[in-house]
Amino acid sequence: MAAVTVIKLTGNNHSDIDRVAGQIRHICTQSETKLRGPIPLPTRRLVVPVRRAPDGEGSETYDHWELRVHKRLLEMHINSGKDESALRLVAKIDIPDSVTIELSMRTVN
Repeated sequence: MAAVTVIKLTGNNHSDIDRVAGQIRHICTQSETKLRGPIPLPTRRLVVPVRRAPDGEGSETYDHWELRVHKRLLEMHINSGKDESALRLVAKIDIPDSVTIELSMRTVN
């Protein structure tokens, strides 16, 4: 039974995300597992305007704080036991605290 594992990487630091995606790609090339990605998804920008003067006196000046959330998407096609062992190696990767990983599987007919 063929399956596709979708790996979604999310985090604030794009270099950490790219490093983890590179490790996953390296594992898939060594085990000859078919990999699609990493596909960069749109970056979410969270902008928060904060007033500089907290007491309300003076001119209305604002600071704008920004948080960027970067995302990457990878798809592993799993057809054999060799591909399943590659998925186990992906699960054992050392992931930094700034990166969130989400795994989901679906069967393909």
